[in-house]
Formats: sequence, C-alpha cells, structure tokens
Amino acid sequence: MAAKVNNEECTGCGICVDECPATAIELKNDKAKVDEAECTECGTCVDSCPNSAITME
Repeated sequence: MAAKVNNEECTGCGICVDECPATAIELKNDKAKVDEAECTECGTCVDSCPNSAITME
C-alpha cells in the first residue's frame, strides 16, 4: 500500500518531500501529495513527518 496523507494534519512543511528516496511526494496546494505509482512503500515519509500526517494503509 502506498503512503496516504491526512490533509487535515498536513501543514505542507515539505520534510517528507525532501526525505522521500523515491521522489514520490510533492507539495500541491500546500499539502503533501503521494504519487502512488512511484511510492516504494519504504515508510521514510511516515517516520519523517513531524505531524504524523502520513500513514501506510
């Protein structure tokens, strides 16, 4: 399962974008957006998000 972003919790800080080794995350409208086709399900974004806005589902 690809990473999922809770838009209510996401502050658009961009840490997950910088940390994603697959470059599968970008900011759109000040929120993180995961490209499910590119996500390798490594969980780095989950661990790096200071707001716990990303989960693996």
